[in-house]
Amino acid sequence: MTRFDVPDMSCEHCTSAIEKAIKAADPDAMVECDLTALSVGVDSKLADEALIAAINEAGYAVRGTTTA
Repeated sequence: MTRFDVPDMSCEHCTSAIEKAIKAADPDAMVECDLTALSVGVDSKLADEALIAAINEAGYAVRGTTTA
């Protein structure tokens, strides 16, 4: 699972928009948004760049990634 730091994420609307954008790019993706850590965990077949693009298209900037 790759974790993306999304510091602008602040509410359930944010997490919903991000999850919807990622699922539009990869319907089989597993998405876990953590408002406390301001991060999004994603297990997907897509490359990190495509996932970052999806998050950006939802209106949120990614400030870093961690792969577990």
